[in-house]
Amino acid sequence: MPPSLPSPSSAIRAAANAAISITRAASTSAASASGGTTSAGTAVTPTKPPPSKDHHVHTYSPEVFPLGYSVSSTHSGIKKKAETLDLGILVSTTDKPASAAACMTRNVFKAAPVTVTSEILRSSGGRANGFIVNSGCANAVTGKKGLEDAWAMSKTTSSQLPPTADNGGTLVMSTGVIGQHLPIDNILSNIPKLAQSLDDSPKAWLDLAKAFMTTDTFPKLRAKTFRLGDRLIRLAGIDKGAGMIAPSMGPPQPPHATLLGVIATDAAIAPADLQNALNYAVDRSFNNITVDGDMSTNDTILCLANGAAAKVEHEGRESADKMAEITEQANPEEFKIFKEELRTFAEELAQLVVRDGEGATKFVTIQVKNAPTFEIATSVAKSVANSSLFKTAMYGEDANWGRILCAVGYTPSAESINPRSVSVSFIPPTTSSNTTPLRLLTNGEPEAEIDEARASEILAEEDLNVEIDLGQGDAEARVWTCDFSHEYVTINGSNMTLVCSYYTGFVSHN
Repeated sequence: MPPSLPSPSSAIRAAANAAISITRAASTSAASASGGTTSAGTAVTPTKPPPSKDHHVHTYSPEVFPLGYSVSSTHSGIKKKAETLDLGILVSTTDKPASAAACMTRNVFKAAPVTVTSEILRSSGGRANGFIVNSGCANAVTGKKGLEDAWAMSKTTSSQLPPTADNGGTLVMSTGVIGQHLPIDNILSNIPKLAQSLDDSPKAWLDLAKAFMTTDTFPKLRAKTFRLGDRLIRLAGIDKGAGMIAPSMGPPQPPHATLLGVIATDAAIAPADLQNALNYAVDRSFNNITVDGDMSTNDTILCLANGAAAKVEHEGRESADKMAEITEQANPEEFKIFKEELRTFAEELAQLVVRDGEGATKFVTIQVKNAPTFEIATSVAKSVANSSLFKTAMYGEDANWGRILCAVGYTPSAESINPRSVSVSFIPPTTSSNTTPLRLLTNGEPEAEIDEARASEILAEEDLNVEIDLGQGDAEARVWTCDFSHEYVTINGSNMTLVCSYYTGFVSHN
C-alpha cells in the first residue's frame, strides 16, 4: 500500500464506490434526458456507451509466434484484485542475446525504467535477453529509490535465466500510477516463479498481454508472418494504452500511462539497423496516435530480433539453418522489406490503443494529403486530432467542419498553408453500404449545399476518415484519434479514482 494512502476499510471502500456511482449517475442524468437542452437552448448529446471491443481480441495458432522466445506472467500484488496479472517477462531462448532497439518518451520526467532500459541498451551495444514488465505502478517521479527498484527488477530477472555468451541484460517497462513506489519485495519474490513457468504457447502470449493492462478494456496482441528471401519471418506484438496517449518517442539518448509496447521477431537484424527500422516504424505509427494529447512519462516501444527464423525448404518444410544478420548497407532490398513489414505491423498495434481510448465511441483517421512536406502534413493532422472541440463534435456526430478548419489554421506550421487551396471531406469506412465521400470544402470555398442527412450517416459509423487536402505538394500523413465522451470525463474527473484503484485493482492513470 503506498504510504500516501490510508489503510483500506469497508467504510472507505464504500465511500469511494459511492462517489464514483454518484458521479456517473449525475453525468448520465444530465445528458441523457430526451430532448434536453442547456441553459443557452442548445441540445445536449445523450450519453452513449462505448461499443464492444471484444472483436479486437484475436486468437492465433502456435506456429504464428516467433521462434526462440518464451513468456510468463503472474499476479504479484501490485494490483489489489486477486489473480489480476500485473507482472510478466519475455525471454529470448537463443544462445546469444537478441538485437534490441527502443523508442522512448521525450517527456523530461522520464520514469526510472526508461532510464534503466536506455542505459542497458547503451552499455550492451543494442543487445538484450528480454524484458520484464509490471502494470499498476509506473515507477515514475520516484527518485533514487525508483531507479534502485528498476535495476533490481532487471538484475534479478537476468540472474534467473541461463547465462549467454554475451549477457545483454534484461530491459524494464512499468505502467500505472505516477509518484508511487513499487512493492518491490513482492515483485522480486515472484521473478523466480516467472522464470520457472516460461512457455511459448498462445495462451502464455495472451496472458503476457493481459499483464500489460491498466485501464485497457482488452488485451492487445497481434502476430503475423512474411517471407524474407528464403526465410519465414514471424512477428508478435503486444501493446497497452487507453489514456494519457500522445506519444513522442525517439531512440534512447544518454541519459536521455502510458503507452507500452513490444515487437518480437525471429529475424536477424543488426542492432543499429533494427533501431533505424524501429525509428521509421514508430514515427509513422505510435507517434501518430493521440487519445487526449497528454504525453506520458513512461512511453516505451521495444523491438527484439533474435535471428531464430527458419529457412523454408522444399514443400514448405523449415530447417534450423542459422540466419545471418541483415544490415541496410549489405542487404538493402531485404532490409527495406523488413522495415515496411515492421511499419505496417506497428500501425496495427498503434491503432488498437486508439480503439481502446478511455470512453471512446469513434475511431477517427485524420488524413492530410498534398502537403508541402511530411512534417507539415503530420503537424496539421495532429492539430485536428488533438482539438477538444473536434473530438467532442465527433462524439456528438455533429458535422461542424468549421472546427476542423480552425485547428488547421492554428497549426504551428500554418504560415505555409494557403487557405484558398484547402479542401475537406468526410470519407466513410470501406465497410459502409455507401462509400461515397462527402465534400465539405473545396479550394477554400464551402460547398453550396451539404447533404446533412448524408453527413449524419457517415458520422454515425464507428470508423470514419477526415480527409484534408492542402493542395500544395505531394506529401501525406495520417494520424489516428478517437472522440471525447462523457465516459472519458467520468474516468478522469473523479478525485476518488486513485483511491479506488488501490482497493479494486483498477488503475486509471498512465
